Amino acid sequence: MSETFEKHKHIKYFERCFKMLPYQYTSSDTNRMTFLFFCISGLDLLGALDDVLTPDIKQKTIDWIYAQQIHPDPEIGNIGQCGYRGAPFLGHKFEPNSKETIHEPYDASNLAMTYTALICLIILGDDLSRVNKKAIIESISHLQQKDGSFSPVIFGMEYDMRFLYCASVISYILNDWSGINIDKAIDFIKKSQTYDFGISQGFGLESHGGPTFCAVAALSLMNKIDEGLKSKKDTLLWCLSRQVDGFQGRANKPPDTCYSFWIGAAIDILGGYHFLDHEAHKKFLYSTQTIYGGFAKYPEIDFPDILHSYMGIAALAIIPEKTEEIECLPQLETRLNMSKKTFDKNFPKNIFWNNN
Repeated sequence: MSETFEKHKHIKYFERCFKMLPYQYTSSDTNRMTFLFFCISGLDLLGALDDVLTPDIKQKTIDWIYAQQIHPDPEIGNIGQCGYRGAPFLGHKFEPNSKETIHEPYDASNLAMTYTALICLIILGDDLSRVNKKAIIESISHLQQKDGSFSPVIFGMEYDMRFLYCASVISYILNDWSGINIDKAIDFIKKSQTYDFGISQGFGLESHGGPTFCAVAALSLMNKIDEGLKSKKDTLLWCLSRQVDGFQGRANKPPDTCYSFWIGAAIDILGGYHFLDHEAHKKFLYSTQTIYGGFAKYPEIDFPDILHSYMGIAALAIIPEKTEEIECLPQLETRLNMSKKTFDKNFPKNIFWNNN
């Protein structure tokens, strides 16, 4: 257990993962875009992006991201499949010098990968000029279900709060909400709120930290928090009640590094972050740092993983009054999960983007 923030070890951890993911991630190749986001945004929060990634590497990474974009193709009729896939796991491999990206009939985008792809491009300094915005927004409209939830892919999988959040972030970034039926989305969120005012993945399920963040952040991006929550005060109270030292994702569960972000970010959006015990929170997060850099899920685990490593950094970046050991971290824009410095550089100030 370390009692200080191991900044340089964390930078090295994300640098290693950016260059080559450990073999344990092979079975998760469909999520490689999200792993890339963890590395790039982690380095951005640590102030090391320009030190680790040269301009040439940044451009090659941008080109790789664009190579995962699925465009409309009348020959295969891929309506609802446009956006970004997680990696070239299906179809033709990525060719850096190719002028054309060829896709197969079942080579579809994923809402989560589209969300993380757009955030990666923004952090890397791309102007999104090659993003097929119209096709992405049209695809989003095909992914919304009758109950207002979203599926990540056109072929149907789970339908829950995570992908409603992803669709909302994408719409916010592209400044086009026409792909979402907002009334149905709000109705789904309302029906997913439980008796304790936490929010679940869907109707009839248990309240949970992840979907609570997703719902609160989506409503904030829509400017509909007061309309979408049965009680903002009681939802905040449910979130505040999850702090033990770190945060638990559900009642009667042990604290977990990632919920320092999921719950902490929801509390920040709801305006209650000053109620937390910040010292106990930091002490918990420091206890999940590993000797290799990065963060583990729990204090007693010796090895880091890329998700909890990023969430640990992001959680510390939420803290509004930085103490000396974490003053290197910029403030986090919690709704989109990127540094506020990057957000302010890329989005108009004092303008609420049109959501009609």
